[in-house]
Amino acid sequence: MDNKLHHRVVVVGGGAAGLAIAARLRHAGLEDVAIIEPSEQHYYQPFWTFVGGGVVDRKDSVRPMAELIPRGAVWIKDAAESFDPANNSLSTRGGKTISYEYLVVCPGLQIDWDKIPGLPEALGKNGVCSIYHYDQAPITWENIKNFKGGNAVFTFPPPPIKCAGAPQKIMYLAEDYFRKHGVRNKTRVVYYCATPTIFSAPKYAAALMEQVVKPRGIDVLFKHQLTEIRAGTKEAVFKNTETSESVVQPYDLIHVVPPMSAPDFIKRSPLANAAGWVDVDKETLQHVHYPNVFSLGDASSLPTSKTAAAIRAQAPILAANLLSAMRGGQGPLKYDGYTSCPLITGYGKLILAEFDYDLKPKETFPFDQGKERYSMYLLKRYVIPVIYWDGLLKGHKWPQPGHA
Repeated sequence: MDNKLHHRVVVVGGGAAGLAIAARLRHAGLEDVAIIEPSEQHYYQPFWTFVGGGVVDRKDSVRPMAELIPRGAVWIKDAAESFDPANNSLSTRGGKTISYEYLVVCPGLQIDWDKIPGLPEALGKNGVCSIYHYDQAPITWENIKNFKGGNAVFTFPPPPIKCAGAPQKIMYLAEDYFRKHGVRNKTRVVYYCATPTIFSAPKYAAALMEQVVKPRGIDVLFKHQLTEIRAGTKEAVFKNTETSESVVQPYDLIHVVPPMSAPDFIKRSPLANAAGWVDVDKETLQHVHYPNVFSLGDASSLPTSKTAAAIRAQAPILAANLLSAMRGGQGPLKYDGYTSCPLITGYGKLILAEFDYDLKPKETFPFDQGKERYSMYLLKRYVIPVIYWDGLLKGHKWPQPGHA
């Protein structure tokens, strides 16, 4: 077997970003595109909130990777291990050396379960749950529907994390379920949030506090970071990030969102910035040191929320700029930081947040999206998944964000 390969464009990662870019490049007529991705399955992770809330079955969130690789692209079923951008090559876990003319790096991010002492052992048992894993999302639903009252605790770690709205979405679904099933009056719902506000964009932060959090009696403690799970006594330990004081919180149910970071093989590579992310220009998505390297999605240094909606805005820009670079030109398109977070606030209710780098609204629809709406819930439940599977991953030119 030849362990030395060469492709004109190599895409690292077969998640939403990698598949979207590879598909767009193939649509543009590029012949030699390879995707490095070890996984046999592809997950539509936004559905895991609905799985945790008992709305959909987890099987609806997964499809075989083989069905999603763009026609004509080469699937290298392996994992990238190290990069040598000075020599336009990389090495894989399986021992391959792959050289390239252009590189797109989008492996997603890693979930650091082990950064919280006690969490790996406790996860999925005795009220400890999380929607941030395919196997754990159904356990979250079991915990919610069988809850009889007490302390229902929800956490939000220091960002960046994938889909920063998901930690509170599952809390709102749980609170709504408790209310509908007669246990809300026996329950304290508390949100321990590591950030100083409930959401980064001020318009939607105000909407959430006034329309959801305060009227529904949810306790929020800002600037509190989870530091330990004590499963034996059913206690969670939080640190006040301002005073460094510890708070010990008993729980009957705790939904944990673990810390997240760039994959370790990215952190230790020449492509990373000091924080460990692939160091790209925030407008062109081109690497700041290696002009034939691009990045988008969760592993990139782009200072915006890490969502599939952000990738939907980034993909056409990166594809156009990469193709322009191949022709010896400069990137013609600029990314303004658009991202979106469909904030589920209960069963049949949703606030659709859309905003840019400046955290200013960049809304698609001709009405105020800072209000709970059933129509936006239907969009999230039924329309956006179709856009994901049949639009984004296939590289189709769907209407761009910010425009109806």
